[in-house]
Amino acid sequence: MHRFTVIFFACFLLTLNISAQSGRVNPNVPPKSNSADANALAPLTVRQMFDEANSYTKTKFAEYERKKMPYSEKLRLQTVREQKQLAAKYAATAAKLADLTGEDFYYAGLLHWIAENLDGARENFDKVLAAENFPIEKKQTARSIITIVAAKQKRFDEAELTLKDYLKTDPTKLTERARMESELAKNYRAANNLTKAAAHAAEALRATKALFQDSASRAKGLDELLDAGMTVYEIHRAAENQKEADAALEDLRKTAVFVESPSFYYYAADQQIKYLIETKRKPLALETFKDVQLQTTKDFAEKPVQNFILDKLKRREKQYKLLGEIAPELADVDKVFPGQAQTLADLRGRVVLLDFWATWCAPCIETFPHLKEWQQNFAKDGLTILGMTRYYAGTYGDKMENAAEFELLTSFRKKHELNYDFVVASGQANQINYGATAIPTAVLIDRKGVVRYLESGTNDSRVEEMREMIVKLLAEK
Repeated sequence: MHRFTVIFFACFLLTLNISAQSGRVNPNVPPKSNSADANALAPLTVRQMFDEANSYTKTKFAEYERKKMPYSEKLRLQTVREQKQLAAKYAATAAKLADLTGEDFYYAGLLHWIAENLDGARENFDKVLAAENFPIEKKQTARSIITIVAAKQKRFDEAELTLKDYLKTDPTKLTERARMESELAKNYRAANNLTKAAAHAAEALRATKALFQDSASRAKGLDELLDAGMTVYEIHRAAENQKEADAALEDLRKTAVFVESPSFYYYAADQQIKYLIETKRKPLALETFKDVQLQTTKDFAEKPVQNFILDKLKRREKQYKLLGEIAPELADVDKVFPGQAQTLADLRGRVVLLDFWATWCAPCIETFPHLKEWQQNFAKDGLTILGMTRYYAGTYGDKMENAAEFELLTSFRKKHELNYDFVVASGQANQINYGATAIPTAVLIDRKGVVRYLESGTNDSRVEEMREMIVKLLAEK
């Protein structure tokens, strides 16, 4: 879960991308690239196949830069998909070779790993461990990947035994230790074994902290550090270990001071305040909001850094005050379509998602597919989605009459095939009342009419967070 930064791509081998999932890539689908077909060239060794697949994203992004192609998330995903397809193709080619050695099995295992073919990776790395006179460093890497594969596949006894073998054998690497512990923590959590999850999460955080100073990329190091710290917090939160969850968040904020990251610091403080409200300690949450502002000036000496944190906190003040309170009634409503106008009081008993958006807001539009899916899947369970917008006269250049703008909104809804109602306001009262001056802003209101979630902005992590909250609120009666 990347909560903090976006890593464009990761180089492989001893800094292996350990986020591989269980989805198998079809080796018969060739990547859309100029990579030469292995069968059309002189035979490649398995290591050469791996080297080509491993360097694929780096080579392609260098090519994009030379051609001055603009970066986009779609381009990144396409490139990663092509890399997986190439790796799967080479893994299938390697499997047909005769007289494979331990080294061949090692690089074949890595090819399967890039392709996210977990069973293939495991099969080849088992052969690596059985090989005699093979470099112990590579056997350790094989053990680390076997541990992760077993954890992903919920074979926890096997994962624990392999981790134990890894730890009693030299050399060990903090990078491998952190990834094994993290994967075990997340999968134990998914299996609702929170005691085991907490123990492995704590080990993952210790290893990640030790690694941070030597991280080749500060952004990547911060991303991993924040992910490890939040995993510890989320496990204790799920287990309702309030004291331990509080301590995890406080540690996260202190870590942010140590690594001198204002964004990290704000994120940790924001999580602290929200958790206090969530656990019905709102007076303490609002006191913490004030205390953090004072502490910021002590924790960071530079005025621009202080202002960055204080400005972000100040913009959240209205939202913090609303969380845990009865949702303000909608105001200045001019149109509701295609459904009928309803007050929030009318909607008591249902979970309501208010999505503040505008036609010119690209991040808002990127969220539409998720909103459509939730409306389709959860409306029958009690979810009501309202697309909250207003007349933005002047946004389109020449001033537009409300009737013409409403016609544009009607066409816009049809174009994007949206399946929930729009609420069009004649003024900014709703945005002001909900602290939604930045868009997109999402508000989740529970069946009792209480605001339970309020966030501005969007990314993959936040979308998943919203979905989890929707499921949670729907389960409440």
